[in-house]
Amino acid sequence: MTLDIRPLGPAIGALVSNIDLTEPLRTQDRDALHSALLQHHVLFFENQPVTPVQQRDLARAFGELHIHPVYPQHPEAAEIIVLDTHNDNPPDNDNWHTDVTFITTPPLGAILSARVLPPHGGDTLWASGIAAYEALSEPLRNFLDPLHAEHSFVQSFPAWRYARTPEERKTWEAAVAKSPEVVHPVIRTHPVSGKRGLFVNEGFTSRIVELTKAESDAVLAFLRAHLAKPEFTVRWRWKQYDLAFWDNRLTQHYATADYLPHRRVMHRATILGEAPF
Repeated sequence: MTLDIRPLGPAIGALVSNIDLTEPLRTQDRDALHSALLQHHVLFFENQPVTPVQQRDLARAFGELHIHPVYPQHPEAAEIIVLDTHNDNPPDNDNWHTDVTFITTPPLGAILSARVLPPHGGDTLWASGIAAYEALSEPLRNFLDPLHAEHSFVQSFPAWRYARTPEERKTWEAAVAKSPEVVHPVIRTHPVSGKRGLFVNEGFTSRIVELTKAESDAVLAFLRAHLAKPEFTVRWRWKQYDLAFWDNRLTQHYATADYLPHRRVMHRATILGEAPF
C-alpha cells in the first residue's frame, strides 16, 4: 500500500494512513515517513496499538534512543518513558517546550503513543518554530540570528517536584550532575532541510547569554507569545492508540492539563539528534 499523507494545516501537521506500525517498518516506508516529517514536522497515525517493544523498535529505525534521567521507564523497554498523570502525579508538560534541550545533542524527534485517556481533554498542540521565525520582521530576525541561549535541566525538573523522597533525590542529584547548563543558538538551522527556526522554549531556556537579564526576559517573553499564535500550530485530540511522530529540532509542543481528576497515560520514545547550529 502507498502511504496516504494529508496535511492538517499550512504550517504544521499531517495525518498518515495506509500503514501498520505494529509491523516491522519497510525501508521505503521509513524513507517516506522521514520525507513527510521534514515537510509537515509532526505526523499523526490513528489506531496503532503498538507494544512498548514495537514502539522502541519503530523509533530505532530513525536513530539511537535517549533514556530519560528522571521519568519512569517501561519495564519491557527502558527506552520508553511512561507519562502517567493523575491527581497524585499532576502533569508537568502544560507549557510550550522542546524535549530534552538540556543536553548537547537534543533529540531529533519523538514518538508518542496514547494508552489511557480521560473522557475528555488532554489534547496536545504542536507549533512550528520555522513558521514562527519566518513570520518575524527581517530586522528582528537579524537581531536574533547571532544570539545564544542557556538551557537548564532544573528549570523543568525542580527538586521540589522530583526529589521528594530520599530515593528520588538520589536519582535527581545524579541527573543534575550529568546535566549542566548547555548553550544552543537562539535560531537553529535544520540539519537536513536547511530551514531556520526558533530554538528557545519555556520549558528549558533560562536566558539569552549575550543580553542582560531584563533584556533576555523581555525577548524570551515575546518569542514565547509569538510562537504560540494559532497560525503556527496544530492541535490533536487523542483517541486510544493514536500515535504522533514529531521532528523535535524545530517544533515545540504543549500538553493541555484540563483533564484532572481523570488519568492520562502516554508512552514516549525519544530519538537522539545532533548538536544544534
